[in-house]
Order: sequence, then C-alpha cells, then structure tokens
Amino acid sequence: MRLEDLRPTAGSNHRRKRIGRGGGSGHGGHTVGRGMKGQNSRSGGGTRLGYEGGQTPIWMRVPKRGFHNFSRVVYECVNVDTLEERFSANDVVTPETLTALRLVNKRDMPVKVLGRGEISKPLTVRAHRFGVEAKRKIEAAGGRAEVI
Repeated sequence: MRLEDLRPTAGSNHRRKRIGRGGGSGHGGHTVGRGMKGQNSRSGGGTRLGYEGGQTPIWMRVPKRGFHNFSRVVYECVNVDTLEERFSANDVVTPETLTALRLVNKRDMPVKVLGRGEISKPLTVRAHRFGVEAKRKIEAAGGRAEVI
C-alpha cells in the first residue's frame, strides 16, 4: 500500500447540505430544513453562545476568586545590560529601535528599562518608565534617560 492508494472508507464522506437552494435540492423550498415555527426558524433566530434556556448559566454559578485590576498597565521590560550589548556609544534607544532589534515583542505596549547589569557607554534612552537603578546607571555612564 502506498500513500496515493489511500481512500476514505466507503460511506464516511457526505455531501454538504446546500440549504435554501430550491425544492430540488432536498433541503430547499419553503422552510429550508428549519421546521415550521419557533425561534430557530426565524432569521436572526437562535440563542447566544452559553445560553442555557433561562437557567442560571455555568459562568454565573461558578464562584469567582481573587481580584482583577482592570486599570493595570503591563510593561515590556528591557535591562541595562542588554542595552550595553546591543547598542554602541551615543546611540538613541527608542521603543521603535528596540522592536526592530526584537528586544521588545509587542509594539503597542509601553517599555520599562530595568537596572540589571552594568553600562559603560553614554546612551540616550527614551522609554515610558525607568527603574531607579537603571536611571542612575545610565546617567552615571554619561547618558540620558528620557521619559516619553
């Protein structure tokens, strides 16, 4: 047996129902396979996803735990030692350059610079936030930490 000899089992493949294509299709004509009356026979009929016929839905019955802060801001983080490796002296570091070098994944997220490692080159770093240590190290190396 070879790959090109493989076939589906007889009777396992069915033709697609072509609903609403006239009486000759077997599913067409008057009610188009929806039955006579009721919610599901109407256009736009049916219920929303997760609806349980008026019974309290499962997502409301399950107990909720913890706290979700809707105003939380999540930052993409870059460390000072990464800037030391990837940039040369007097470069301007922006979120766009970090994205281009794939140091930051998500373009629409704000960037925070953290203070892990050492830096010896003067860099102008533009980011949304800076850790206290990161700012101190960048400025000690002769660079500037600018908040966007």
